[in-house]
Amino acid sequence: MKSIFNVFKKGLQKTATSVSRSITSVVTGEKIWDDTTFEELEAMLIAADFGVAATLRIVDDIRDRYERGKIPTAMDINQIASADAAAILRRNQRQINFAPPGNPTVILFVGVNGSGKTTTIGKLAARWRIEGKKVILGASDTFRAAAVEQLKLWAEKTDSDIVAAQPNADPSSVAFDAVHAAQARKSDLLLIDTAGRQHNRKGLMEELAKIKRTINKIYPDAPHETWLTIDAALGANAINQAREFSRIAAVSGLVITKLDGTGKGGMAVALQKEFELPVFFVGFGEQPDDLQPFDPDFYAAALFGQNKLPETFPEP
Repeated sequence: MKSIFNVFKKGLQKTATSVSRSITSVVTGEKIWDDTTFEELEAMLIAADFGVAATLRIVDDIRDRYERGKIPTAMDINQIASADAAAILRRNQRQINFAPPGNPTVILFVGVNGSGKTTTIGKLAARWRIEGKKVILGASDTFRAAAVEQLKLWAEKTDSDIVAAQPNADPSSVAFDAVHAAQARKSDLLLIDTAGRQHNRKGLMEELAKIKRTINKIYPDAPHETWLTIDAALGANAINQAREFSRIAAVSGLVITKLDGTGKGGMAVALQKEFELPVFFVGFGEQPDDLQPFDPDFYAAALFGQNKLPETFPEP
């Protein structure tokens, strides 16, 4: 548990440093905190991409505790904010919707180019192969040859099967063949990559809807999950992506990538507050082990630079 917590702390260090310094600069030396103090706290959290709704929730709690004399030192702000963030992040967490034993679990991955979608699929294949699962990769991003080749490399690296086609083939036909193969080969998991052109392009959204309909015709319970990968560096722009993909692709969960390279880790809280979608995995670097199952308590603690594990936080 402790070592995993350290992975979260290292991966969110840029955000934690930025947030902690900002909070310190706002409250240090203030004898009495007034409306201006709390407005500055709000501005700081919004700048770290916590979003307006989550920011107001956190700052209102800090203000209430302060007015009741429950915040003896500025250091306690980080603890309280961390507890509030954890409460938001926990709200809709759930287990992965795996298919019944003997049936393949189909997970469809959506997201724009550069979000880390194909790499996430490869890392998940590595994780589940280590667990002894039989995995098939479906290369439905047929319009980008590099994505297909990247997925083939991951298939080879993880000793997974792959279903691919010629460039510019119909993505739905690849998904159809991949589901057929997963069923015939008694696979445990089928991970399907999809095209990642910009989310505001009508053609892409229609394509994703067609892929889902095609999968559902051959396998009525599938896809069991549709995960949107989000590049953490996007910050507030991730909200727009999540809104459009959720509308068309019925997104059931999130994977947040590249958190180690940005100070915008607060966007996980903003996404949860806005869409109430569970986060299943978070990416903190390039290595397969840097993709970790999401833990809302560890995430919230690391987000505010806390060394104490979540169970020591005060109740919000």
